[in-house]
Amino acid sequence: MHRAFIEKLEANPVIAAIKDDKGLTKAVETDCEIIFILYGDVCTIPGIVQQIKDSGKIAMVHLDLITGLNNTKEISVDFIKNNTKADGIITTKGNLISRAKELGLYTVLRYFVIDSMALVNIEKQDRHGVSQPDVIEILPGIVLPKIIKKVNAVSRVPVLAGGLISDRDDVMNALNNGVLAVSTTNEAVWQL
Repeated sequence: MHRAFIEKLEANPVIAAIKDDKGLTKAVETDCEIIFILYGDVCTIPGIVQQIKDSGKIAMVHLDLITGLNNTKEISVDFIKNNTKADGIITTKGNLISRAKELGLYTVLRYFVIDSMALVNIEKQDRHGVSQPDVIEILPGIVLPKIIKKVNAVSRVPVLAGGLISDRDDVMNALNNGVLAVSTTNEAVWQL
């Protein structure tokens, strides 16, 4: 686990998640120290990352959402490492987490908690130690407190919440029930 990344999350519990250039421009002007990149393609991602790095912030690339890199091939992680200054990756694919860790990148493994099988999958991944990320992120972030507690109970790594976080109450609900930080594309929440 990258302790520096965890400490940065602890100190900055609201993560700006960006889905377009307009969001990028606004995110680099906020106090958010970590930015999740949820858009771009193989040609634009180096420039997007550079703008974030120029602002002194941590840049995390969601590989599954980057056109040209959104596959299960580990070479996409190598591309991020060798052609951008990104600090880490976000993905739903365990094999990409393993490769990113080998390359020294921060890692976020995303899970969509839509049914009880999602909880089983989180527990299996954690129990077997396969693709142990630095943190996991559960979506949607407004899940019930008891679900957040169940995820924390089965995960050996810190938990983030993302998706549908729309106001201070959502942020506080997630944080008060055990998540380390929240990610959101809602620009008003970035100002909290």
